[in-house]
Amino acid sequence: MFELKYKTPAEWAQVVLSDFDAFLIDHAAAEKKASGMAMSLISHYPNRKSLVRAMADLAIEELIHFKQVLKLIQTRGVELGPDSKDAYIHQIRAIFRKGSDVFFLDRLIVAAVIEARGYERFSLVGEALPEGKDKDLYSTIAKSEEKHKNLFIELAYEYFDKTEVDLRLDEVLSIEADICSKLPFRPALH
Repeated sequence: MFELKYKTPAEWAQVVLSDFDAFLIDHAAAEKKASGMAMSLISHYPNRKSLVRAMADLAIEELIHFKQVLKLIQTRGVELGPDSKDAYIHQIRAIFRKGSDVFFLDRLIVAAVIEARGYERFSLVGEALPEGKDKDLYSTIAKSEEKHKNLFIELAYEYFDKTEVDLRLDEVLSIEADICSKLPFRPALH
């Protein structure tokens, strides 16, 4: 449906694999936060029936991913640890505009772009991992992220004019590319 403007180099995946335990802890936190974001959208927009249905399903799916990653963490004998601040998320959320309609549109578009970045990076992890259950898990999670990216844009098209959505999406993709190009590689999703 849309393409990211910044392509993560394959070297990023090597940084992830160099401290895969740290990556798993960050990934688990990201899944928890994604589920919470879906529930937040339900709370803030309870009158948007399509959104409520979609976000209820998304919240559950993200929690299932959390549980899968948690199992992998525990199998490796690692402790979950506290959530940490995510500079990428902080920076991209800073672009939300004021005003109820544009704020809602930005939430949908930013969520789509975050999911697209997740799709790209989980795919890179899946490609870099050796054959086995971990590789299969990351390939499956990547496919889910791709569906989520499209879901948020489809919802934006339902609630807003397509031209308005496409223009703002292009702006957000440019901002997101700039953010990603400046962040250091670390064993984390962003």
